[in-house]
Amino acid sequence: MPLNKNAKLTDDVLDLSKVAQAPTRDGFGNGLAKEGEKNSNIVVLCADLSESTRSLWFQKKFPDRFLECGVAEQNMASVASGMAAMGKIPFISSYAMFSPGRNWEQIRTTICYNRQNVKIGGAHAGVSVGPDGATHQAIEDIAIMRVIPNMTVLVPADSVEAEKATIAAARINGPVYVRFAREKTPIFTTLDTPFEVGRAEVFWDSEKPEVALISCGPMVHNAVLAADMLEKEGISSRVINLHTIKPMDEKEITRAAKDAGAIVTVEEHQIMGGLGSAIAEVLAKNYPTPMEFMGIQDRFGESGEPNELIEYFGLMPKDIVEAAKRVIKRKK
Repeated sequence: MPLNKNAKLTDDVLDLSKVAQAPTRDGFGNGLAKEGEKNSNIVVLCADLSESTRSLWFQKKFPDRFLECGVAEQNMASVASGMAAMGKIPFISSYAMFSPGRNWEQIRTTICYNRQNVKIGGAHAGVSVGPDGATHQAIEDIAIMRVIPNMTVLVPADSVEAEKATIAAARINGPVYVRFAREKTPIFTTLDTPFEVGRAEVFWDSEKPEVALISCGPMVHNAVLAADMLEKEGISSRVINLHTIKPMDEKEITRAAKDAGAIVTVEEHQIMGGLGSAIAEVLAKNYPTPMEFMGIQDRFGESGEPNELIEYFGLMPKDIVEAAKRVIKRKK
């Protein structure tokens, strides 16, 4: 089995009947509470969604360092910028559709233009938000955040990695966006799984991969399951967890392109401007390579159950397998 031993994933990563599940937003709440104990400068601001974003867990431990801003996301970003200018480390949180969706200009101008040390937690991202539908499904947030100068963009794969990403964000001096999901998804990384901002991690590797599957967020697990399916059909692959969209690990992406000669990108986001586009930019410069882009195909989300929507939008492991076969055929 070509699971990368150095990745130190859970033993039951391939067994959906056994793998534990939790929403990545839980990792955000845990990370805030843990790092808040170590650093008294950390403060948390929320836009009337502390239960949903899990910032409530910080509020319960540190009520004097929590600020409820109400449904006023633009104001929340500006207040956080001012607090950062006075030496605090503010985390602002809401649904990603509203922050950074609604307050993008304030994030751009009051936070990033001034290089203020503010962290943005975007919860309920992707179509797996479910019945709330298109108005609440942020599928453009990676695109609008990675384009802002001075911004770091993190998309953790599971709740354990989300906790690591939140703690890492607190320790970075500068603006950081961390993206989270609402629905429970497999916990397949461990406390020992390597995580470093700016470095991609190989979760599955074959000696001579025919295709590289590059993903971020909970879709990484689907990519691992797809790699296992491909292996059973005699097709070798490599799976890369690209949890840091910006700054991107150009070296690892280019190495994958050279080794495999074909790339499939998988994201719960618009195919334009997100993970796939960022990778295409890197490869256009360093090593042009045939690619398949898996994500939301230039349309809005819909209401439905989370898993139904992932299947409806063609992001299941079986869909990744078919995309891998298509790009391998194009390569040949």
